[in-house]
Amino acid sequence: MEKNAPSTDQLKPCNIIFAGRWLLAPLYLGLIPAVGLYVWKFYAELWHMITHLTSVDDEALLLGILHLVDIVMIANLIVVTMIGGFVLFVRELPITGTNNRLRWLDHIDPVTLKLKLGLALVGVSSIQLLEAFMNANSTDWSQLGKLVLIHLVFVLSTMAVAWIGKALKPTQTDTTASGHRGG
Repeated sequence: MEKNAPSTDQLKPCNIIFAGRWLLAPLYLGLIPAVGLYVWKFYAELWHMITHLTSVDDEALLLGILHLVDIVMIANLIVVTMIGGFVLFVRELPITGTNNRLRWLDHIDPVTLKLKLGLALVGVSSIQLLEAFMNANSTDWSQLGKLVLIHLVFVLSTMAVAWIGKALKPTQTDTTASGHRGG
């Protein structure tokens, strides 16, 4: 048998399926330019606000700032998805000897990741809702109703994930002790 040829153990279906997780890596890498697009959009909006500062009223300025916060929160959502998903489903990040280590990566599990994503969506939805309420005079009530409903769905689904995570906690602790991740 050749030295570099895979062993029969490596060709077992379960090993092939497990190696298939690496197909996710290019998807997570593709999110890096997506964050870059939001960085570009943020500074384009900020530049527009700076150059038109003398011609906008306080309400328009506040709406502009809320829009910047919205962009940041969406970029955070992408980063949490990118890093958390990679760590959960592909590979642990071998970051050592640096202060750049993110503490939340040490105890990330699927429920925690879903909660972080849910809370980020609630935050983004809150900003969108606040912007809509500030423009309530020019916004259709049915549109405001839809935004409130969407926000409530995000809040309730995040609460449901938190409740399920709490209910599964003893199960996760038991499986973590045996070396398996729960969730």
